[in-house]
Formats: sequence, structure tokens, C-alpha cells
Amino acid sequence: MYRPVLLACLLLAATMPLSATAGTPTPQQQRMAECSARNKGLKGDAYKDAQRTCLSGHPAATAATTPQQRMTRCNADAATRQLSGDARKTFMGNCLRSH
Repeated sequence: MYRPVLLACLLLAATMPLSATAGTPTPQQQRMAECSARNKGLKGDAYKDAQRTCLSGHPAATAATTPQQRMTRCNADAATRQLSGDARKTFMGNCLRSH
């Protein structure tokens, strides 16, 4: 009684391509590949932290960023959040220290 249904399911599964191996990679797979390539050469916790930051969509803070680049990024973030006054000063201070 169940054999025809089981056989049909097996045939259907055998004819369907696996999404991981067929066609173009998913956006998540592309992002993983890009982050992995960007963090090549890092090891251990440094690699894990860089991957986590990259995959979360936040730009990684690197020694190559200049103070001007950090200021520009933090100003843009503050403007996006529509901060002003003391809230903006506090945010900017924290942002510049974290980058």
C-alpha cells in the first residue's frame, strides 16, 4: 500500500537537483564566500570574530581605516539615526572608539 507512494517520492527526489550543487549560489552562500576570502590568513578567534562581523553586515574595523574614514562612517550612522545634541555626542564618542 505504501510502496507506490514511497517509490514515487524516491523517484521525485532523485530527479530534483540539489540546491547547494546546482546553478548559482544563494545570496547567503555568496556572502559566506566573500567574507571567507576577505578574512583569508586570519586564524582562530581573530578569524571567527572577523567572519561574525562580516556576515552580520557591519564593516570590520581594521588598522587600515583612517581617522577621517571613521569620522565619515560614524557621521553617516548618526545621521541615519537622526541623532542630535548630547545623544549625538555620546554616539559619536562610542562609535569612534569602537572603530
